[in-house]
Amino acid sequence: MKETKSLCAKIPIELHNRVRTSQEESRLTLNQYVEKLLIEYYQMKEGKSMAQTRTLALQISEELFLRIKNHLDKNQHLTQKAFITELIIKALDEAEL
Repeated sequence: MKETKSLCAKIPIELHNRVRTSQEESRLTLNQYVEKLLIEYYQMKEGKSMAQTRTLALQISEELFLRIKNHLDKNQHLTQKAFITELIIKALDEAEL
């Protein structure tokens, strides 16, 4: 698992409200949302756009699909994309140790 560190900054209330509203709509945790924003910002600054993403599609059993759906229903802060992406990143991080 990646080592993490807290980042704290005071921002104007209007900006804070805008960020929190957007974060809640994204159904990501605040940590996930801020990390996503920072990654997108630095990719944009480096001339990389999020358009440089690729689609990964696969078929799974109905049983596994329903298990994932039930998990996401219980954890509404997670999107399907965020959940699957986190699983892949975790597995790759562990494999690369």
